[in-house]
Amino acid sequence: MARPKKGSQNAPAATDATKTEAPTASINIGLIFCGLLVFRLINALTIKTFFQPDEYFQSLEPALETAFGPSVNAWITWEWHERLRSSIHPLLFASVYSFADTIAATLNLSQHARAEVLIAAPKVLQAVFAALTDAYTYRLACDVYGTNDPAAFATYVLTVCSPWQWFASVRTLSNSLETTLTVIALRLWPWGMFFVSADKESSRAKTTSTQHYISLCAAALACILRPTNLIIWATITAVLVVRHGGKQAMFNLAPMAFICGTAVLAVSIAADWAFYGELVLPPLRFLYFNVVRSLAVFYGKNRPDYYITEGLPLLLTTAVLFAVQAVWQALRAPSTSTTPSEVRKNGTRFALAMAVVTSVAILSLVSHKEVRFIYPLLPILHVLAAAPVGEKFFGARASRNRFALFAVGIAIDIAIIYYTGYVHKRGVIDVMHYLRHEHEKKLASASSSFGAGVVTTTVAFLMPCHSTPWRSHLIYPEIDAGALSCEPPLHLAVDEREGYMDEADVFYADPVAWIGENMASTETIRKGTHLDNVSSEKKDWPEYLAFFEQLEPTIEQVLGDTRYHECWRGFNTHWHDDSRRKGDVIVWCLE
Repeated sequence: MARPKKGSQNAPAATDATKTEAPTASINIGLIFCGLLVFRLINALTIKTFFQPDEYFQSLEPALETAFGPSVNAWITWEWHERLRSSIHPLLFASVYSFADTIAATLNLSQHARAEVLIAAPKVLQAVFAALTDAYTYRLACDVYGTNDPAAFATYVLTVCSPWQWFASVRTLSNSLETTLTVIALRLWPWGMFFVSADKESSRAKTTSTQHYISLCAAALACILRPTNLIIWATITAVLVVRHGGKQAMFNLAPMAFICGTAVLAVSIAADWAFYGELVLPPLRFLYFNVVRSLAVFYGKNRPDYYITEGLPLLLTTAVLFAVQAVWQALRAPSTSTTPSEVRKNGTRFALAMAVVTSVAILSLVSHKEVRFIYPLLPILHVLAAAPVGEKFFGARASRNRFALFAVGIAIDIAIIYYTGYVHKRGVIDVMHYLRHEHEKKLASASSSFGAGVVTTTVAFLMPCHSTPWRSHLIYPEIDAGALSCEPPLHLAVDEREGYMDEADVFYADPVAWIGENMASTETIRKGTHLDNVSSEKKDWPEYLAFFEQLEPTIEQVLGDTRYHECWRGFNTHWHDDSRRKGDVIVWCLE
């Protein structure tokens, strides 16, 4: 470990070290955060597309039930019944729902306005998390490179212009909150304990211990939300101890880590106990179901190289080559240098690069892979990639030609942002707004009628399960909606699951047969007839049928001569990797 030399070199070294310890002193981080918050609020409130069902079913649906009770008719999926998920994430949004509902009641808002407020409320909270991610990514870069280094500004540009950040940071996924907690913890992490002399470490501990506690608590909470986050912290700690001889720092850090870990775990256990009504440890159950029982494979298997060939390019888009170059440079950087600032800079970059490499390597061993599982690595990759980006496009070697090339990259990113955020897979969101507004029309009509009772609207979604949001967008409990299910085979051994078919699989294997077995006779809805369903075992035909364009020929075959007719059609995709979800989203209405 490099230390300042005695004599004439001592003062300059101290000055250099001071610069790296507090490089953000000259910037108005409050002003920057306010700007980022406005930016992410616009992002959150305008994005129109669908990404993953977990955005709704692992956060907003249980949050709605927690806030308003079972009568809200939220869709609670099997993971919650099996107690696999931490309650902390949905509890955050439950409090937001309760607060927004109180505001709506206080202001005596109309039902329509209340619904819009409830839809927007979780987006506002998530925008705050997204802005924190941006701000702390920038501050981490300032700590690593220095505020005036071009790499710090390059980090800011990379995170603000990132298509993935625009697409995912404002979505209510646990991965998004995990990313926020991770970058906060990284920025406040006690790096100085491992890079400075003992006397400086002692004096600094008195002034920065609060930040260290916040860092450790944020890291612990990220691990509670997603146990795989532990890989990042285990790697960084091991690298700092082994490479920089930080055994004493580790001994100093261990009691703090124990206190924070115990406190966060206690809060988590208490929250889960209150949420589930029994003592349970969701992270352990999550690992048991997904690793030991291999249920994660039920939701898809990917190639071992998925994260390298698809995941990282999706995360980084036009910055991917710079990130690869930066990781390679960071891994080759010397551990010793003539100045403490260089030791800290190189040591931090090496630890961050190792966290990326180790996380990708370990997660690649798991069969079920999704790009959002490596999302917490994106702020790290932005900070690392900023070094070559800053040098080439914002440093002394920058030129007009290079800046023009950079502008082309930004233009490509903006095009990706527009297509993924406002075009691709927007129909499954738009259809929920259409159905909610149709119900509101019925409410308005009924309110003008004397003695009107409860107004209901019935809807059936003949789509692969979880193709749309649910009560978080329908809002009204009186919208009686049903959809095809896809519960995993919890009761089957691993070797018996290959032939398992859920309800959605059975439906798409033979839609006509499924309709005949599960729905009332089409004679009850023939044109000119109004017959009752005489079979208590079969479902009545709903007022609205929603399905993808791929199913349209089948629907026309079965219901073409009935009182159903097309009443809404919305663009969804130009292409889709699931053939069942191709084309527009269509709604047929029953006259």
